[in-house]
Amino acid sequence: MFRRLRSVLSSFVDKITSVAFSKEKLLEEIEELKIQLVSNDVVYEVAEDLAGKLADAVENKLVRNRKELVEYMRNILLGYFREAGSIDLESLARNNKPFKIVFLGVNGVGKTTTIAKIAFYLRGKGFKPLMVAADTFRAGAQEQLKIHGDRIGIPVFTGRYGADPASLAFDSISYARNRGFDIVLIDTAGRMHTDVDLVEELRKIVRVVKPHLRVLVVDALTGNDSIQQAIFFNEKIGVDAVVVAKVDAYEQGGVPLSIAYAIRKPIIFIGIGQDYKDLKPFDPIEYLEKILPE
Repeated sequence: MFRRLRSVLSSFVDKITSVAFSKEKLLEEIEELKIQLVSNDVVYEVAEDLAGKLADAVENKLVRNRKELVEYMRNILLGYFREAGSIDLESLARNNKPFKIVFLGVNGVGKTTTIAKIAFYLRGKGFKPLMVAADTFRAGAQEQLKIHGDRIGIPVFTGRYGADPASLAFDSISYARNRGFDIVLIDTAGRMHTDVDLVEELRKIVRVVKPHLRVLVVDALTGNDSIQQAIFFNEKIGVDAVVVAKVDAYEQGGVPLSIAYAIRKPIIFIGIGQDYKDLKPFDPIEYLEKILPE
């Protein structure tokens, strides 16, 4: 994973630290770096900021060798993630019961599977989760979540198709409270992220449920579109945290960095495979180790 972004950054560091550059040649390499970053799903604002700071550091001899250049780069990138903040999911969940999470995301990104993975993960941490099928319009949506629930042994709250999703979600909270569930994970519709009716539906669910977290699920393999989805959902509904699915098959590498920078919200999990256990908390330090040269 992230192989191409690491290659881009490694190539840049190799060139910059191998020979002395004229200012003109340095600027050429900086421009090429920006182009290569953007082609690997790094948003232009990040590419521009990073390249500009690196050019200044090299030109003014703020970095004197390869090790210092890589460390300088690491600090810049880590700063983007620090600005996005962090969330201690387990601590929040233990202090707010039932802990309510509304999941957002367009169809096809792996949202329902991701919800099951997170429920499975949280049960392993000692919680008692309830999954809620609040997509009452897409045919098979509730059955899809129930299949996951049966496989991992976690209950699923459902209603009739065509019912008001916000009402179903509200009822699930009372159900969870009365039966001792710690966490309620609410699946929602994701027909199109430009669908005005869907946006209003999601806003209503958020108003009614008053979730502790609004979590957006994106598919890393959709590249720049996943970043645009993050911006859209954050502006129209509000996003507190992000899960990036299908990272195991993702080579470009820029999506986690770009989303954290674009909406200033933390990434809490990444999906790294098909099994329910193939979910891991996102660690910016580990991510940087994978994309930066040694």
